[in-house]
Amino acid sequence: MVAASTTSLKLDDEIKGKVQRLAVAQRRSPHWIMREAIAQYVEREEKREQFRQSAIAAWSDYQTTGLHITATEADAWLAKLEAGEDVEPPECHG
Repeated sequence: MVAASTTSLKLDDEIKGKVQRLAVAQRRSPHWIMREAIAQYVEREEKREQFRQSAIAAWSDYQTTGLHITATEADAWLAKLEAGEDVEPPECHG
């Protein structure tokens, strides 16, 4: 079992009512609904931050090396992937 600690959370009446109605509709506790919502939010935001950090690193690499692919090259590669072809990404060039 995962260790847990208590945290207080103040909700306005409108949100609290929505949580309670959703809990009844889903046959869950309001506590479960709030924990699930927070867990999903945190997971989504962690992925968003990872994406942001990856973009910053890619931009830094580009500024350092000048290596890139064009939008046309990227679109052609993505079209092949979408069509089900197992193709490697295009080579970066300067």
